[in-house]
Amino acid sequence: MSSTPTRRAPWLVPVLIVVVAAVLVTVSVVLSGREDAPEPAASPGPVADVVAPEEPPTIDLARLEAEDPLAAGPVDAPVSLIVYSDYQCPFCASWAADTAPVMLEYAEAGDLRVEFRDIAVFGEESHTAALAAYAAGLQDRYLDFHSALFPQGEKLPARGLTEEALVAKAGELGLDVERFTADLRSPEVAEAVQRNIDEAAAIGAFSTPAFLLAGQPILGAQPTEVFVTAVEQALSEAGA
Repeated sequence: MSSTPTRRAPWLVPVLIVVVAAVLVTVSVVLSGREDAPEPAASPGPVADVVAPEEPPTIDLARLEAEDPLAAGPVDAPVSLIVYSDYQCPFCASWAADTAPVMLEYAEAGDLRVEFRDIAVFGEESHTAALAAYAAGLQDRYLDFHSALFPQGEKLPARGLTEEALVAKAGELGLDVERFTADLRSPEVAEAVQRNIDEAAAIGAFSTPAFLLAGQPILGAQPTEVFVTAVEQALSEAGA
């Protein structure tokens, strides 16, 4: 099933990306515990009054691509969840084990579109793992592969994310290893993964996991109840 995304003014998305980036970066700094930052220097002259919005504006980056190999749930689901994750992130592993199954239940019921964006905050092994997961997705096995890289809610050591180890993992899961290896090394997969990395950077998702749920940012592996409440509220607002 296909869906035509709502058209937006060409200037609106870049402006909203800047705002959401500011929100994500601000939350990230707060969570890092930098409470001892020095007070900003006083301005030497008058400045214009700036009124901050009461809440961040909605920015919907859901692609709603029917052939997206990293997505679950129908493209016309009333609510979307975008997940920015890194395979060397322990909090991503926890979220994958504790909360993702609940979100995927909403997706299976047709209420939620979940679009994963594997990125590479922690370096080369993360990037290789993202390529491998995308390659698995091209065989309709993304979720299986994703789960296998976060066994029992734990991240694998870096040696488990080398190309050799990932190809072996594909074999264990019964994938077509020859096709998997070719896809993992292909420029098309490299381009697709880079698209996700660039998007995360553009909105300021410099730590993982980070989420956009119904266009609103959530940072960190918050308790499952936080996501359930947010989904239920978004469904109510959508009249679903």
